[in-house]
Amino acid sequence: MRISLSFMWIVVWAITLSSSLCLAQDRSEQNKAKKEPGKIVNRSNGLHGYISFNHEPVPKKGDYTTGMGFYAAVWSLIDQPLANFQIGLPSAWIQPDNSDNKDRPLAPEGTLARTWKPRGPTFSSVFQTVEGGLGYWAGNHFRYGPPKFSMNATPQCYDYEVGSPGWSFFYDNKALPDNRLGIAQLSNRLLIPPDALPFKGHPKGEFLGYTWMALPFTDSTTGDPTKGDPPTGDQSWTCFLSAENFKGPIAYYIPETWSKIGKLFNYPFIYGRGLDARPARMDGGAMEINTVPCFEAYDKKGVLYSKLPKLQFPVDEQGRAYLVQDVTYYSKKSLYDSFKSWRDGKGNCSGIFDKKGSWQPKLSTRTTKYDQVKQDLKDVEKAFNTRIFDGNVWGLQWSKTDIASQGEFPQYYKQIGNKRFAIPASEVPVETGLHKQEFLLAKPGETYTSPNKGAWTNPGAKIGPFTVELVDGSVVTYSWYRFVDQPAFQQYHWDEAKKAKLQAFIEKIHANWPIDREYMPPPTHGKLVSLDPALMVTPPKGLEVGYVPIVIKQSARKKSR
Repeated sequence: MRISLSFMWIVVWAITLSSSLCLAQDRSEQNKAKKEPGKIVNRSNGLHGYISFNHEPVPKKGDYTTGMGFYAAVWSLIDQPLANFQIGLPSAWIQPDNSDNKDRPLAPEGTLARTWKPRGPTFSSVFQTVEGGLGYWAGNHFRYGPPKFSMNATPQCYDYEVGSPGWSFFYDNKALPDNRLGIAQLSNRLLIPPDALPFKGHPKGEFLGYTWMALPFTDSTTGDPTKGDPPTGDQSWTCFLSAENFKGPIAYYIPETWSKIGKLFNYPFIYGRGLDARPARMDGGAMEINTVPCFEAYDKKGVLYSKLPKLQFPVDEQGRAYLVQDVTYYSKKSLYDSFKSWRDGKGNCSGIFDKKGSWQPKLSTRTTKYDQVKQDLKDVEKAFNTRIFDGNVWGLQWSKTDIASQGEFPQYYKQIGNKRFAIPASEVPVETGLHKQEFLLAKPGETYTSPNKGAWTNPGAKIGPFTVELVDGSVVTYSWYRFVDQPAFQQYHWDEAKKAKLQAFIEKIHANWPIDREYMPPPTHGKLVSLDPALMVTPPKGLEVGYVPIVIKQSARKKSR
């Protein structure tokens, strides 16, 4: 099996650019800095690494390439919302399987990923991804302490990203251009804000289940040269959630989201090689530690010390943190086949995943390597290490050591040569001033806005707007759209018959799939987390089926005087 970490380090271009600028500033400050005791320097690249799990190869027999999912722990990694902070909680990367292609580039000339020469010759690892999940993102506008859940994907070689029915990965306040919208809102009971889905209270290790299923909402097409439509598969990658107060599908990526890159770049070779048509692979998962601030200061002897924010994990009395369980792959027998038959008027489909079409791999793990300001961190593994626990559960095991309290990532480090070693707080000289140094807290960001024209208004909403206040301190504004009238579909030249068939099918789903059904098998261990109850909505009278709530704005809540 090719280990997924060979490509997991990829960060979208906005973060790459931002990090490069920060690194340049860091180097400039480092060159100018004198070894003055207590002179604090703030770095942007305080911690980097992948705390990961892998698994045995997926068996070829059974074709488990149509769905992937698991239960991941949800907890407040940090006590307070920090600025310039990005760490993903356990999540995964799903990509189209193009392993049969050994030498031809999948990234067309002119795309961002094509400039990343080490990813050649095929550029398969940076072609298309679904990489959303739990975490903290540097671009989040409304931080509140706990993490959030986001549907993130890169359909065009990292040229742009799609993270919600209207916006990208939090980097732009404005909605995506009409021709780059990619997610179709499916649920008529749950809002999907551009800043991701927050949770109720302060989770302490409860689990969120999420599975991506490739489902045939529409048939595959051979394309229409007269309209410039590319050949497109029938795989709509659909996100199912399993939380205490919500269960079921929330949205899906429209298949054309993946196929239109071949048309745009006039590159027929990649038709049929995107996530709309190709079998998929996940290859494990990880916590991606990307952007973490740190402080540095010298002592009287000219020795350099550093400090990280307090990073905490949910541990039990034995120092165990259970992070991922019930990793499962699915074939078409699990849901695709019955879903398609139901769509075409044959039989029924409950939406429950059939265990006959599922396979659970044996997980594996290894010690993680970390770095800080491009220097290796040592002795972190003395505080904790990755572990596969009984029941095929992946997590972390803490040791009894003075480097850090159980459940806490080591905060302090001492520079020795070209490496930095984890040390107890008691060994950091007082004159460095690091003990009392506090990290910058995040402030509310700009308002997410959508245009008052184009796909958002033609044909437009049926009713609205309405507003709700979320636990993250934001106000979400939304309107109710007929399913096929929502903005993401308006870029396509679908005939009325195709739209009518899809609309009728969505109405069946809304009428027959409740939000308290166990679509995913329940978790083997632990309890489920609850989403922010304010995300839950009830369709207006007369719009109970066939209509969906589309977020059109998210802004900071006004402070009361």
